[in-house]
Amino acid sequence: MARKMALSAVGSDCPGIVCEVSRVLYEHGCNLEDSSMTILRGEFAMILIVAVPEPADLGRLNADLHAVADRLHLILSFRELPLDEPPPAREAGSPYMVSVYGADKPGIVYRVTDLLARRSINITDVNTRVVGEQLPVYIMLLEVDVPESIPEREIEEILGKLARELSVDITVRPLETAQL
Repeated sequence: MARKMALSAVGSDCPGIVCEVSRVLYEHGCNLEDSSMTILRGEFAMILIVAVPEPADLGRLNADLHAVADRLHLILSFRELPLDEPPPAREAGSPYMVSVYGADKPGIVYRVTDLLARRSINITDVNTRVVGEQLPVYIMLLEVDVPESIPEREIEEILGKLARELSVDITVRPLETAQL
């Protein structure tokens, strides 16, 4: 049975990061199962879930990954995931997109995510950006899983109240998901 590893790397973006990291994984017989990668203001970040075959020399794999990280000036984290622990059970949920638009100010992310967390609404993806120079607008897009026990109307009401407090626009809509 293959071991599962979580690998993350962050550093200044340059061509070849994905190629070099995936090359090392390939050379060690690893399978890249899940990944998320992005660039923010010139900083590249990746998080990978990797299946490492048995028997594998984790010390050698770790050393080879760190050699790439050193060469490309990446901060790298590599850790084994427990095989016998299933992911935490969550109430069945429905995917929604929460969009926040308004004047940029401290606390928007905290206030919105605090409200969601207190209702056990799981955030599965977040993207934020400030656009415009003369009148900068803060944009935050959150993909969330809302427990079936929370009606859509309740989500809209609580986020609407928060929107008024923060002087921002917040919209909520069901999300059509595509499975990869």
